[in-house]
Amino acid sequence: MIGLLGGAFDPPHNGHVALADAAERQLGLDAVVVVVAADPGHKEVHAPAEDRLELARLAFPGREVVLDGHARTVDLLRERRWPDPVFLIGADEYLDFPTWKEPETVLELARLGVATRPGFTLPEPPPERVAFFEIEPLPVSSREIRALVARGKPIDGLVPAAVAAAIAGRGLYHGLDWHRHEPES
Repeated sequence: MIGLLGGAFDPPHNGHVALADAAERQLGLDAVVVVVAADPGHKEVHAPAEDRLELARLAFPGREVVLDGHARTVDLLRERRWPDPVFLIGADEYLDFPTWKEPETVLELARLGVATRPGFTLPEPPPERVAFFEIEPLPVSSREIRALVARGKPIDGLVPAAVAAAIAGRGLYHGLDWHRHEPES
């Protein structure tokens, strides 16, 4: 079974890493592939796709990291065929799953692995082709990291050290107007 962890990774943070690690252990995955959305259809991104791809490679050493040119998950799953894929998402995303493009087709092409999260009630038992797994909650978001960087504040402990160094070295997020940009993960 291959886990697929998709996202904008703008930037990747320790919560993303913890989710991949927990899913691999608890769901018995053979590997987790990190799928960086080049142009996500559901949110604005602040760093170029190539920078986000490199940050993801730094955040997930030893894991395969690929760039996805599709705006929607269903289109990626139609084009790329992984053996027995499990698409990994958080509980917040799972509650929005019915609004995704062709959610029924997503479930035909992949199972879902959903990380539990405090404050989100998930159905018991899980629906068919959906598995829940526990994750230690980490109070961190990409939006928060971008805001800290824009204000010149440290991000140590929120992102892997190599990611923090690359953000600083490339000058990412420094000129961002952090007052304008609102929630996302």
